[in-house]
Amino acid sequence: MKKIISSRRLIQFIAGAAILGAVFYFDIGLQYVLIAGVVTGVVFGKVFCRWMCPMGLMMELMLGGNNDATQKQLYNYHKLGCPIAWITGLLNRFSVFKIKRDAKTCIDCGICDKKCYISSLNKEYSLFRKNMKDPATHFSCSKCLACVEHCPAGSLEYKI
Repeated sequence: MKKIISSRRLIQFIAGAAILGAVFYFDIGLQYVLIAGVVTGVVFGKVFCRWMCPMGLMMELMLGGNNDATQKQLYNYHKLGCPIAWITGLLNRFSVFKIKRDAKTCIDCGICDKKCYISSLNKEYSLFRKNMKDPATHFSCSKCLACVEHCPAGSLEYKI
């Protein structure tokens, strides 16, 4: 899974190019892209923005590195975004796949919260602290899975 996550931008580029090709070359209507986004939202949560969306890829490329200003802009974009972002954001709580933490193996290092753009910007959210809101079910969580990728103990998983 970590190898897939580390290839997210490549996957987003390929998926985004395929979507743009389908829309422009095959004249696929945007309503079908919206339907596909909603279906992926039901199954995977808000993955469309960070794994398939051509506009999301362009925004990430234009913003560059992983600094606080970039995180804030991504947070706002993935919160407001587009109709697919709105619908799939609502589906984050109900999707089949979720980010799950194994409390038995978690070493409470906090790396997940530092990598998560939601918990790094909003201190009410945490992936490992008790009695905090779960950023993985937040409307803005676009399932970049940086938290899962960087967990040194392997305590976070993206699963059914």
